[in-house]
Amino acid sequence: MNRFLLLLSALFTGWAGCQQPASENPSATASFSPAPAVVYEVFVQAFADSDGDGIGDLPGLIAQLDYFVALDVDALWLMPIHPSPSYHKYDVVDYKGIHPDYGTMEDYERLVEEAHVRGIDIILDLVVNHTSDEHHWFQEAVSSPTNPYRNYYVWAKIDSIREEIEKKETSEDSDNLTQWHPVEGQDEHYYGFFWGGMPDLNFDNPKVREEIYEIGRFWLEEVGVDGFRLDAARHIYPSDQQAKNHQFWEEFRAEMQKSKPDVYLVGEVYESPEIVTPYLQGLPALFNFGLAKAIIHSLNHGHDSGLVQTHHDIRTAYQAVNPDFVDATILSNHDQRRIMTAVENDPQKARMAASLLLTLPGTPYIYYGEELGMRGDWPHEVIREPFLWGEDAPHKTHWREHRDNPPGAVDPLPVQMADSSSMYHHYRELIEVRKGNETLLKGELALTPVKLDGMVDFFRVHEGDTLLVIHNVSDSAFQLPYHRYLRANYPRFIWSDGISKGDSILPAYGSVVLGKEL
Repeated sequence: MNRFLLLLSALFTGWAGCQQPASENPSATASFSPAPAVVYEVFVQAFADSDGDGIGDLPGLIAQLDYFVALDVDALWLMPIHPSPSYHKYDVVDYKGIHPDYGTMEDYERLVEEAHVRGIDIILDLVVNHTSDEHHWFQEAVSSPTNPYRNYYVWAKIDSIREEIEKKETSEDSDNLTQWHPVEGQDEHYYGFFWGGMPDLNFDNPKVREEIYEIGRFWLEEVGVDGFRLDAARHIYPSDQQAKNHQFWEEFRAEMQKSKPDVYLVGEVYESPEIVTPYLQGLPALFNFGLAKAIIHSLNHGHDSGLVQTHHDIRTAYQAVNPDFVDATILSNHDQRRIMTAVENDPQKARMAASLLLTLPGTPYIYYGEELGMRGDWPHEVIREPFLWGEDAPHKTHWREHRDNPPGAVDPLPVQMADSSSMYHHYRELIEVRKGNETLLKGELALTPVKLDGMVDFFRVHEGDTLLVIHNVSDSAFQLPYHRYLRANYPRFIWSDGISKGDSILPAYGSVVLGKEL
C-alpha cells in the first residue's frame, strides 16, 4: 500500500494506532495554571523613547501600551530595569530601584497600573543568581574577610580551588574560562559563574535567601507586578549541586505565593529535558529552548525532523512531574539569533515559524520586533537593536546604530500596518485566531498516524473537541492526499495561510487548521 493510501486508511480508522494526548492519561491529567495566553518580551532601552535622548524608557513604553492592545498580547516581560553598570542590566546594583535612564519608581508603578487597566500583566526580570560587583553587598564583602556581608558570596582559598580553576568549565550559558576570581591583596577568590563583574550569591546563607524573598515580596505587594522571569535558574548553585537548585526554587515559589497565590513564575533553564524536568516542582513555567531549535531545524531542512514527536514526548514527561506545568514556548529571545536570521532571512520560513509557534500548545513568547521580521545575529547588542517604529516616529530609539536592520532591510511598523499581507498582520491574525479558539489556546498535543515529506501536522485536543493542524514546511506545494476524508470529517475551517476552503493543494509554507463538527 503506498504512503498516501496508508495515511488515508489510518485517518479513516481513527487514532487506534497512535499515541493519545497526555491529558487523556489518567496519571497525568493537566489542570493548567493561570498563565498569560501570549507574552511579549521587551528590552526597554530599545523600545520607545519619551525624552529625545534616544534611549527607551518607561514613560515611552507607557505611551505605547495600546500597541500591545492592538497586537492582543496579555503580558509584558521586561528585561531588567534595575540600576546597573551595563547596558543590558543583568548585573544589578539595587534590586528596589529603577535605572535612571529608564525613569523612576513612580514611572514603573504607573506602567503597572496602566497595563492592568488594559488587561496586560507585567512580568519582572529578576536576576538573583548573582549581583553586580558594584552592589553594596559585594562592596562590603570585599572590604574585609570579617565583614558581615562576606558570607553573602561564595569564597575559597586558592589552594582549595586550584584544580577547579584549571578545569576552566564552560557551558551554553557562559563562555567564561574560570568561575573563580581574585581580589587584590586577599588570599581568597570569589565565585562568579558568568564573569568577575557578576559575583554569585551564597544561597547556603539563610540571610541571603531572606533578602531575595523580601525583594520578591516588595515587587509583588508594593509595586503590584504579576510575576517574575527568573534568570539563570539552574545556576543558583554550581552544576554539581542541582538538587539544591530544585529545593531553592520550591522554597522561593512557596514564599512568593504567600504574597500572591497566583504569582506567575517562568524560569530560564537552558539544558536538556532530563535536567530541566526536576525544576518543574518549583518553577511551573519553563522556557522551551528545544522546541525553538526543532522549529528552526525543520524549516531549514524542509521536513518535520522530529519536532512534533519530541515535543509530545517532552510534554508527557513534564506532566508526569507537574500536571500544572506551563510550557513557555519561544522562537528566539534576547540571547538567541532572531528567528528571521536563524531561518536564513527567508520571510516565508519566518512566517511559518510564527504559524508553528502559535498553533502548538504552550504559552508563546514573542521577542520584540519578531512580529516585524527584524533580523539579528551575534553579538548580543545586535540582537537587541531598536524597534522599527519608522524614521519619522518621535519616540523611536537610537541607543545603538542598526547593523542588521538598516533602512530598507525590514519594513518598519507603519508600512507593515498598511499592508494586510505583512509579517505584522500575520502575527496579529494568528494571535486572534489562537485566543478565539479554546482548543488552540488550551488543547493538548496528540500525534497523527503517518507523516508526509514536508509536512508538520498534529492534533490539538480539548474537552471533546479535536483540531487537525497541517503545515507545509517545504518550498514545494503538495496535494492533501486525504482531501475527501478531511472535507467529510473535518469541515470546520478554522484558519489557513495560502489555501482556501475546499482546496486540496497546500502551497509551499502554507497552513490549515481544520476541526470536526461539534
